[in-house]
Amino acid sequence: MAKFDFNPIRNKRILITGATGFLGKRLSRLLEAEGIYAERTSLSLGVDLRNYNETYAFFHQVQPDLVFNCASFVGGIQFGYKYPADLFENNLLMNVNLLRAARETAVGRIVNPISNCVYPAKAMLFKEDEIWDGPMHDSVMVYGFVRKAFWVGSWANAKQYGLDVINIVLSNMYGPEDHFEEERSHALGALIMKFVEAKRTGAPYVTVWGSGKPVREWMHVDDGAEAMIRASILPATQEFINVGIGEGISVWEMSQVIKELTGYNGEIRLDTSKPDGAAYKTVDGSRGFKMMGWQPSKPFYQGVAEAIQWYERNQNSIHKTNKHAFV
Repeated sequence: MAKFDFNPIRNKRILITGATGFLGKRLSRLLEAEGIYAERTSLSLGVDLRNYNETYAFFHQVQPDLVFNCASFVGGIQFGYKYPADLFENNLLMNVNLLRAARETAVGRIVNPISNCVYPAKAMLFKEDEIWDGPMHDSVMVYGFVRKAFWVGSWANAKQYGLDVINIVLSNMYGPEDHFEEERSHALGALIMKFVEAKRTGAPYVTVWGSGKPVREWMHVDDGAEAMIRASILPATQEFINVGIGEGISVWEMSQVIKELTGYNGEIRLDTSKPDGAAYKTVDGSRGFKMMGWQPSKPFYQGVAEAIQWYERNQNSIHKTNKHAFV
């Protein structure tokens, strides 16, 4: 696949919201590697997107042509069950404020990533035309709703004000600098933590939540960052655009991969009293491939190895860093 031509965005004033989060950090680095400057903001950098006055003031100061919206209040499955009201309120406030500030400061385009949890729980292979065809799984209902709400808000602002928003649906992301805290980690990050710790302590077994049967498609975070950048030059559209390869791996198989790559020699035990979440999550990325001429390419085995190596190097400092769920 052809290397992306960065020239169309080199002279744009670029803003990354949620720039200190998982995706935001990798996106910042990808732009920096190409010599492209981007303004960066997040709660930890001093701008609270839940506060409209702060949001507008920052947008007015920066006057961005292009916004990569990586801001969210998010965690793993435990986090979703424990803090549903917080997920609802914080994300909706950020959605409304960001869209309003963008239109009032004449932002040229927003590129907005949407988690694939927005798809109906019954879906096996996620297709854009079926995104409204049923309820989401209750484990992701709130977060999925607020991500869909951003699409609704972008549609409404496009109709009334001509605001240009590209909404891309990304598979579950993983990789170096992922969230490795108990409540915030998704399944892959949580398993890396467990296997590394089990090896360090000589634990006889690692407990894996659920039946091990759920299938997930995983996207390396650097592929997610590249998808954001490639989406920035697409023709304007109000449609959802999936980015993915339509292939997944079961939690059980993923556990075996992580066990091998960490060098852990103990047993894997399934705790079937814990929730599985949705049974199947893979993404039909044919529309994204047609529009971008590109699809995620990082091999899963290689990407997991990179994530494990990063965690092993940084695990001692991870818990000393900021643990709030805003990015």
